[in-house]
Amino acid sequence: MRGTVPKLYEYFGLIVLFYSNEHEPVHVHGMHQGHESKAELRVRNGSVVGIRFGDVKGRRPLTGTKMADFRRLVRQHANDIVQKWIEYFVLHQEVAPVVISRKLK
Repeated sequence: MRGTVPKLYEYFGLIVLFYSNEHEPVHVHGMHQGHESKAELRVRNGSVVGIRFGDVKGRRPLTGTKMADFRRLVRQHANDIVQKWIEYFVLHQEVAPVVISRKLK
């Protein structure tokens, strides 16, 4: 399991994933056609209290529509992302990817 790159979501070509050797704080990477950005989720008492989006060193960041899609997906699925983090990194369980085929609002 540790050699994998757990994909969490696929959304119209945008892939949201953890790297298998991640570290805290809880965060995910969004990738699309060679571009990559990340989102750090601040968690307090089991609840997401903030999300910070940023660039990944050495990678071209997501832009335009794909960055907007990444922001929307992470905001709407923030609690699920934290749960998947716990399942994968704390409980050492596999996480199943979710393909989202309907536009997020």
